[in-house]
Parts: sequence; C-alpha cells; structure tokens
Amino acid sequence: MSLFQTLDFLGLYQQTVSTLTVVFSWFPYWGPILLGYMFWHQWMHYVQGRHMAKINWILLEIKLPKETYKSPLAMEIVLNALYQAATGTWFDKIWRGKVKDWSSLEMVSIEGHIKFFIRTPWIYKNVIEAQLYSQYPDVEIYEVPDYVRYVDYRGKEGDWSLIGAEYGLSKPDPYPIKTYVDYGLDKDPKEEFKIDPLTSIIEYLGSIGKGEQIWMQIIVQAASKRYHKSDGTMGNWQDEGKAIIDKLTKRNEKTPEGAPSFKMMMMTEGDRDIIKAIERSMGKFGFDCGIRAVYLVKKEQFHPSNIKALGGLLRPFTSSSLNGFTLTANTFGKDYPWQDFNDIRWTKKRKEMFEAYKQRSWFHSPRKLKPFVLTTEELATIYHFPGGVAQTPTFGRIPSRKSEAPVNLPI
Repeated sequence: MSLFQTLDFLGLYQQTVSTLTVVFSWFPYWGPILLGYMFWHQWMHYVQGRHMAKINWILLEIKLPKETYKSPLAMEIVLNALYQAATGTWFDKIWRGKVKDWSSLEMVSIEGHIKFFIRTPWIYKNVIEAQLYSQYPDVEIYEVPDYVRYVDYRGKEGDWSLIGAEYGLSKPDPYPIKTYVDYGLDKDPKEEFKIDPLTSIIEYLGSIGKGEQIWMQIIVQAASKRYHKSDGTMGNWQDEGKAIIDKLTKRNEKTPEGAPSFKMMMMTEGDRDIIKAIERSMGKFGFDCGIRAVYLVKKEQFHPSNIKALGGLLRPFTSSSLNGFTLTANTFGKDYPWQDFNDIRWTKKRKEMFEAYKQRSWFHSPRKLKPFVLTTEELATIYHFPGGVAQTPTFGRIPSRKSEAPVNLPI
C-alpha cells in the first residue's frame, strides 16, 4: 500500500469514528424512539400471530349441477357476504391482536379434475352456505380436508417440481378489469351465444394429466385505506377513483375569469368510457386481494409450456384502455426447474411460494405483500360457476338435477 493510500485510509477511518461518536452521543434522544418502534412492531407481530393461530379454518367444496345457467351476478351477490370490514375496538386490535377476517376463493385441478373451494373461518360457514344455496339451489356443499396436505413439496430433495406466480394490477386500483358486464353476461344470453372469459382458465385446468396439479387462490378481505390524499389524510380506493376522475375531467382546474370553459368538450370518447367504468366500479364493495397460482408435477413429467400458461393465466380479464393483470413475482427460473436447484435463491423462492399458498398468506406473515383492490363485480368475473359453455370433460358436476317431490304423493 502506497503512502497516499495509507493516508486516505486513515482519513476515512477518522471520519467514520467521528461520525459514530456524534451519532451515539445523540442516542438518549433517538434511542428510545427506535427501541419503542422495535417493541411495538414485535408486540403486534406476537399478538396478531396468537390471534390468527386460534382461527378455526374450514374448506368448503362446492359441487356443481350438470346445468348452471346463472349470470355471474349471482356469484356477486354471494361474495357480498364475505365483506366484513370490522376489526373491533382499539383494545381488540392492540391487546388481542384482532385483524380483519379474510377468505380464499380457490379453483383447483388435480390430474385434470376441476374443483371449486372456499376457505374461510368457520364462523362464516352458515352465512356462505345460505348465500350459495339462495343463488344456486342445486349445488352441493361439503366441508372437506385441505387438499394441500397431500402434496409433500421439499424442493431439491423431493419428488415434486413447482412453478408459481403471483399477480397484481397494471394500473391503479380504481381502473376496473374487463368484467362479465363487458362480455354481456349480465344479460343472461343463451348458452350458444355466451362468451365467458373464465372458460379459458377452466380449459387449462382440465388439460393436465396424471401426476400434475394446478392450484389457484384469490385471497380477499374488506379493502383498507391506503391512498394518500392531497390534503395529507388517508383515503380508500374510492377516494383515489375520484381523484382520477378529477384529473380526467380537469374539473378542479381554474378557468380564467370571463373565459369560457371547454373542459368537457376536450374529453375524448375513450376518457368518457373510462370515467363511466370507474364510476360503476365505485358503486360496488371493494376487496383487498391477492392472486396466486402454482403448478405442481412429478419431476419426470414436467413440461415447460406450463410456464407460459401460468404467465398468461389472467389475460382474458385485461382491458387495453382500463386495467389488467401483470406478474409481480414468479418462480419460473430456467425451462426445467430442477436444472437450477443448485441455485439457492430459486429453491428458497419456490419453498416460500409453496408455504405462502398453504397458509393462504398475503396480508400477514409468512408472506406479507401489498394487496390490490377488486370489486365484487370483478371478483365474480374471475370466480364464478361456469354454465354449459364450459364443456371440459373432466369438469366434475353432479350427474342429475335435484328437484322437489310432487306435492300429491300418497302418504
């Protein structure tokens, strides 16, 4: 080391020591704030974990009749029952760790056999069943064991290979995706004229074979306030929607005194359509959501085409002028996942994705992520019971339609 390098090093060392001396001299002032924050964070993590460990979760399987011709509007009415915004008093939140209740809407294919599930706290079982039977009288609902327990995913050491994906919105929350209303399904057209965007997902789920599984979950809870308003307060997604409309209409911009205003005339037809869609969306209940899908397969049967399939799984709900879905995280790695098992990073990500799916984790640990807002209309578009337009052979349905006994039977 040269003399100049030695002098530079000594100068840097003295500067570092001086800075640390100043920082620690102020410790009595900033130290309690830091320690208080750390204590608060750990306390809330502890009490919330204690509360969530006591939740009794159930998994409801919904078996569909051979004929289901109802509009997704029926599912929208069912989903309203899941909107539970209450979190209790400050005592409940701080001392008992109470959090907003959440549920998971799930579509699963096990070797091509498609199933619909709802995972929810047991206290909502009767409410959900009542809503489902009221809109779909012919379905059958069963409380079943959790299907995730039957897959022993161990990463590099196990027999299973996994790829997973998590999705988010490409634009701010108030912009709606392409919904069943845009596809004309709110008018209950005849089956031969229906265009159901869910059909492509159902077909993909039914296309896999022996040794393969596809799991998809939509985790939902009542929307929280996350939007920072211009006045510094916190608002909800509807406040953000109003701000977007204000920006598009320029209605808050001042016009010089005496000058005519042509703001509405300057708007394009596309802007008017966007405003109309946002306003319709703002009239619905909004849910904080997270969407995750995983593909599990025995290693020797893996096919890389499923990587592309998962990446474009939610493309039918994308609107070029409004909103759509984009990948926010994935575990795709190389074409064949077992080729990069020596990469510790990808192995860790796959295990985290699998564990997050098992725990239905999005709003809390082990995988806490930023949610996005979908309304009941948007959720019912992605998760509803398809009618006869979905002709996938492995789509399990109840063989016969249930009917009431004739009233004039002899006793």
